[in-house]
Amino acid sequence: MRIGILSRNRSLYSTRRLAEAARQRGHNVSIIDTVTVAVEVGGDKEGEEKIKVVNPRLAALVPLLRGKYQNGVIQLPAVDAIIPRIGARITYYGLAVVRQFETRGVLTTAASQAIAQSRDKLHSLQIMNQAGLPIPKTAVVNQPTALISAVQAVGGPPVIIKLIRGTQGRGVILARNLSTAEAVLGKLKELKRKALVQEFVAEAQGKDQRIIVVGDRCVAAMERSASDGEFRANLHLGGTAVPYTPDKATEALALAATRAHGLGVAGVDIIHSSRGPLLLEVNSSPGLEGIEQVTQIDIATEIIRFLEQSAVRKKRPSSRKHKRGR
Repeated sequence: MRIGILSRNRSLYSTRRLAEAARQRGHNVSIIDTVTVAVEVGGDKEGEEKIKVVNPRLAALVPLLRGKYQNGVIQLPAVDAIIPRIGARITYYGLAVVRQFETRGVLTTAASQAIAQSRDKLHSLQIMNQAGLPIPKTAVVNQPTALISAVQAVGGPPVIIKLIRGTQGRGVILARNLSTAEAVLGKLKELKRKALVQEFVAEAQGKDQRIIVVGDRCVAAMERSASDGEFRANLHLGGTAVPYTPDKATEALALAATRAHGLGVAGVDIIHSSRGPLLLEVNSSPGLEGIEQVTQIDIATEIIRFLEQSAVRKKRPSSRKHKRGR
């Protein structure tokens, strides 16, 4: 199978591991810098996506992309499946690129709509709430005047203020009182950034659980703990982690959250409260470095196997039709 990995940086751990796992299983791999893909609508008859060389140095990408360099354009290599590793900063354009592959019937571990839904924290929480899944008490604040009612709605200070779009714990702030919350929201309004007000689950004691879902299985899990003086447990922020074995109820919750978003691969963050586990967020392109090192589980290979199985399922309907046609 020809697999394309959409990534801005081929040296990133997750990108390297996915490429290694795919090649070890006999697949042809292309690592494609997402922002170099020119999304063309109504182009040539073949409708092929192209990578435009806007910098002469990009010509060095030609052998890596295994494409053709002609008239200032690199022809995008044909692929059967893609693994989108879309960073938060290029979400809009990255989604357009994924959609372009989808229109050509290319398999993907994360559909463009699913990525968009998970990347928008408000939309993601709405999806999980509509599915009847447990989430922290959350309120949306459009105007500073609504702050007091929003804080009261989630149980009063301290509260968590979250940017609607943010990753790796960035844009998540603990406001211990109303004045701090007011100052933070005022600053965000100046920056034209949208945020949520969410309950602070003190009984979690700075711990959360990251579960990796691939297809219909929870393939790995770790429990993260925040460093001293920090409330966020993200490893990028100095947190520590240990292997974690979720119970059946927590596994079912992670699987349900992944299905609700329409994702094939996801990192699901869960926090345990006095009223049970709560879903914090669902990540469409979870990092592999921390959790593979902590659990010693080969998640990259699990993802490649998922693509292989998806390819088999995709072929089955057409083969049945062919037999009926005979």
